[in-house]
Amino acid sequence: MNGLIIERIFDLDHIAAYVIATLLIAVFVLLFYSFVYRFREVDAKILGVSQNSRLALVLQSGKLQLWIYNGPRRHYMLMDGNSALTSECNPIEFAERFERNDFEELRKVVFDIYEGSRKSASCIVRGAKEPDGHYPYYEITVSVARYGAHGEIQDLLGIQRDITDETRRKENVNALLMRYHTVFNSALIDMIFYDKNGVLRDINEKACRTFGIRDRQSVLSDGFLLKNNPMFCNIDFNKLENTRTSSIVDFGNYQDEIYQLDRFGLHGKMYYESTINPIRNAEGELEGIYMAGRNVTEMVESFHRQQDSIRELQQATKNIKGYISNINYALQVSGVRLVNYYPASYTLDISNNINEAQLKLSQLRCIRLGSPRFRRAISSALNRMDHLTTRPINLTIETEFRDEKNRQIWLMFNMVPMRDDEGHVERYFGMCRNMTDQVETEQHLAIETQKAQETELLKQAFLTNMSYEIRTPLNTVVGFAELFESEHDEADEPLFVDEIRRNSNDLLNLVNDILYLSRLDANMIEYNKMEIDFAMLFESYCQMGWSTVSPEVKTIVENPYERLLVDIDSEHLGAVIQKLCTQAAANTNEGTIRAKYEYRHGELTISIEDTGLGIDAKTLPRVFERFVRNEKEELCGTGLDLPIVQALVQQMGGTIEMQSEQGKGTTAWVSIPCEAHAIEKRRDIYA
Repeated sequence: MNGLIIERIFDLDHIAAYVIATLLIAVFVLLFYSFVYRFREVDAKILGVSQNSRLALVLQSGKLQLWIYNGPRRHYMLMDGNSALTSECNPIEFAERFERNDFEELRKVVFDIYEGSRKSASCIVRGAKEPDGHYPYYEITVSVARYGAHGEIQDLLGIQRDITDETRRKENVNALLMRYHTVFNSALIDMIFYDKNGVLRDINEKACRTFGIRDRQSVLSDGFLLKNNPMFCNIDFNKLENTRTSSIVDFGNYQDEIYQLDRFGLHGKMYYESTINPIRNAEGELEGIYMAGRNVTEMVESFHRQQDSIRELQQATKNIKGYISNINYALQVSGVRLVNYYPASYTLDISNNINEAQLKLSQLRCIRLGSPRFRRAISSALNRMDHLTTRPINLTIETEFRDEKNRQIWLMFNMVPMRDDEGHVERYFGMCRNMTDQVETEQHLAIETQKAQETELLKQAFLTNMSYEIRTPLNTVVGFAELFESEHDEADEPLFVDEIRRNSNDLLNLVNDILYLSRLDANMIEYNKMEIDFAMLFESYCQMGWSTVSPEVKTIVENPYERLLVDIDSEHLGAVIQKLCTQAAANTNEGTIRAKYEYRHGELTISIEDTGLGIDAKTLPRVFERFVRNEKEELCGTGLDLPIVQALVQQMGGTIEMQSEQGKGTTAWVSIPCEAHAIEKRRDIYA
């Protein structure tokens, strides 16, 4: 029995079946785990690709670049957005990517972290200089990326962000603010700025002197309010547009604590003229208030004194009748003559005393007494007296006679009607005075007054135009700068930057021209003559002015001299030539621009001729005026280029003329006196 059991147990067929079943089960388990492993591997690859894509997008949108510093090998490895190695470089090659001094700072940061003194650090460095001469700027954060088996640092990770646009934008804004403050503080009128809440934010030195401010910074830091300014406290600035105001304020009535004027040195009455310019954003909301003005108290008081003098003179005239008893003495001392006109006999008596007539004149002789242009006025006065007018006769005439200085004598007649007992006009009595000296003085005074008024008008027009021309690009710069702070499409930012840069350049050129013209007006420009070879320098002056000429325009320089040594101020003459060439290039889109010169009889004559747009006949006579505009209301350059050229030429003792025809071109001639020491003409002949 036992043997039968043992035989069954060790039956070979059963054993083989068990082994085969076990092997099949093992193969199935291996296939199952292999399938699960492959599925997880594919899922991990898909997840890795997705994460790498996200990382690449983040790096691209943030202008980021990754690199790894391997400490043991001292090499830098650059990586792309998918964490893949793009290139490997040694320290010298890596340093060429940055400005030398800034790379030393980055190198110190890397070594500090690798040596363990810091865990991470950031620094801002400049990249290698670009072809346009500018540096890119990067913000680099360095941290530990990998440790070795024994805890030593193996790799460092550098995250490099491009901040060039941000840095240049800040530099441009800072430069713009610097130019704004320069113009603001150097103005010749009071300039004040309040913010939208009516708090004083800026005031120039001229306004500080006007309002007696001894400590400008203290007033600005205390936040002086617009509503505490007695001149403007009753104005609603939320509804106000650009306005000119005139104020009369007695500061003695505003000395309480409400107006906080104790910090100002103000007292008495002030007459003040100002222009108020509210600054609003695109939605029309008030952003600030800009004011420009001047103290006209002295001018108004002078006018009042003049009016008082006139009233006193009128009162003195009325009191003449009270001094009839002393008239003879007064006549002898003053040279005044008594005059009587009798309508009944049509005769005029003139005497130097009250008792007898010295000269009797008929109406015809009276009329011929005056010069031809006054005879009608004399005839009219006689006619009124013949008709017994009850009004006084006041007449000043120029006579045909001359005094010892060969001046035509001026006589002033002041006559009043004299009545008889019945109240009828009997005669006209008055005085005749020699007004030659006074008329001559008044004529000179009138001429000088007119000159002063014209100068004042020109100054006011210049300041108004200057304010407008400065405000136009300044408003554009401020407007586009504010767009960066509001919601906007990042794709528009290059346009904003270009507009800010272009208008900043326009504003800078305008301010430079204004300052330069001010120096010319004040005769602050020094002219130094020295011996130069003008034949060698002429073409370079022209090419500098033609730097922006259109490719469609052909430029021609006619230089007839091989050598021309002259004593002349080359710096300022070069500026004249350059500005004239720049004007020609700006107004010529096609055709030619020709520059040539000639030395004759002690004068150097230069001509710049173009086939451009030309100048209309109405604008041409005023082309050298400041901020002159053509028929299309367009400025010639900055509006000051040609006035500067004229001033330079005249101060060098020369002359400038300009001929132009609209649509056909313009020719400018400049002639400067100078002395030539050597003249050598070329043998070739220009066409």
